[in-house]
Amino acid sequence: MKNLLNFFLKYNYWFLFVLLETISFALLFRFNSYQGSAFFTSANWVSGAMYDVANNVTGYFHLKAINDELVQKNVELELQLESIREALAEATEDSSGIEQIKREALAGYDIFKASVINNSVTHADNYITLDKGEADGIRSEMGVVNGSGVVGIVYLTSPHYSIVIPVLNSKSSISCKIRRSDYFGFLKWDGGSSEFAFVKDMPRHSLFSLGDTIVTSGHSAVFPSGIPVGTVDDIADSHDGLSYLLRVKLFTDFARLNDVRVIAQKGQEEQLELEKQVKTIK
Repeated sequence: MKNLLNFFLKYNYWFLFVLLETISFALLFRFNSYQGSAFFTSANWVSGAMYDVANNVTGYFHLKAINDELVQKNVELELQLESIREALAEATEDSSGIEQIKREALAGYDIFKASVINNSVTHADNYITLDKGEADGIRSEMGVVNGSGVVGIVYLTSPHYSIVIPVLNSKSSISCKIRRSDYFGFLKWDGGSSEFAFVKDMPRHSLFSLGDTIVTSGHSAVFPSGIPVGTVDDIADSHDGLSYLLRVKLFTDFARLNDVRVIAQKGQEEQLELEKQVKTIK
């Protein structure tokens, strides 16, 4: 306390000078319109810049929540879009009917939120680990997507975790089609770049061109029809020459996976069980 008093006594002239300067500036800006206007303009600029920095900082910490909402919205929109597209193909003009179709499209699926906690893209057989499992309603044979498109299929589950076979796995085989023509084949990954996969067994009489969008076909109980996969990047003949081989630029960036959604068609287990019984018939 004594040192503090000595400090004030030692520099009392400086403190008096600062006080008088503050009073002078206050009187100057208070009673002179031009100087006051200049001051408040500068003050507003400084405070605006500070608020901008503060907003950028807080906005950064809210990015995960915003991204999570966008992923959820994208998945819901994709499910709704395919149903609306089918309805429009039947030439309906009833707007209330369209809204009903949108509700029914989501009602037919369960959607579970999950985050990627382990991932690889450089192996021949890559796997993804999710932070949700059986306790959260996730089971094997459920489809996994993100805001951009298809990710993979749930392979194994424990009470609190799941293992996913992504598109970037030699065991993965997903039925896909060309959106504008509905010709379908099977999406496979032959290694190499994580940005590309191949649609095999595309019929030679099918109609398509470079840039066409590839989506899930809906010919399985795993993925509904219309989930985006990628775009046709190159066209070649298959090894046997009986079909086309399409190189597909994938929409999903597997090197940056974070938030995903696990989707399950209601009644999926019954369909899968029936299909397994057919496979056992000799």
